[in-house]
Amino acid sequence: MVEKSEAAFRTIGEVSDEIGVPQHVLRYWETRFPQLKPITRAGNRRYYRPEDVALVRRIHGLLNAQGYTVKGVQKLLSGKGDETPAPASASAGLPLGELKAIRAMLAEALAVA
Repeated sequence: MVEKSEAAFRTIGEVSDEIGVPQHVLRYWETRFPQLKPITRAGNRRYYRPEDVALVRRIHGLLNAQGYTVKGVQKLLSGKGDETPAPASASAGLPLGELKAIRAMLAEALAVA
């Protein structure tokens, strides 16, 4: 297989394989993130520019590595809101110390039972 240059357009299959995200997820992200607009050609074939691929990588990282929700990533990418949305894991509202204390109490209760 011949390697493409960094500036080359990529098909949805190539982006899917490169990022490790199914094609249907990429199509879903296109509906949720207006910034993601690959070029479409005859037969509705999608071609991702290098900046589209970079955006897909960023969205993937925010959703899967950092724990943001789709709505949180939308706010982050649009620049709306006064502050950066917190990852989904931080949205419970409880400090980490309190969560660990609750977990310890539950583990102790299960050990006694």
